Amino acid sequence: MAIDYGTKRCGIAVTDPLQTCAFGLDTVSPKELLPFLKKYTSQEEVVRLVVGAPKQRDNTPSPVETKITPFVAQLKAQLPDINVVRYDERYTSKMAQQSLLMSGAPKKVRQKKEVIDKLSATLILQGYLDQQQSL
Repeated sequence: MAIDYGTKRCGIAVTDPLQTCAFGLDTVSPKELLPFLKKYTSQEEVVRLVVGAPKQRDNTPSPVETKITPFVAQLKAQLPDINVVRYDERYTSKMAQQSLLMSGAPKKVRQKKEVIDKLSATLILQGYLDQQQSL
């Protein structure tokens, strides 16, 4: 499972049982995120949570990292049986917008931030899965 954490919305993606393909699951507000994850992980098997690590071009953390770090600490405390890892999410929002454009998605769909956040989480998870398979 992956999370694209944002100050207004958090995109969530999951993978298939063989961990080969990622797909978007939902978008929730940061306040709803932990309750959503607790409920979901109580019903579905989740062995790892991949949380995006937003970085700037110079490799320094993005300003939103000040919100993500305490969230990750809460996540580890409240879901101790699930491994939490960070993954560089640089450019995933731009890639998500480009993917929507190339797919021919209508302008109304491309402008929905929820769609972009969910797709960004999917890109984070797919990048992580691809990296793990190449190791």
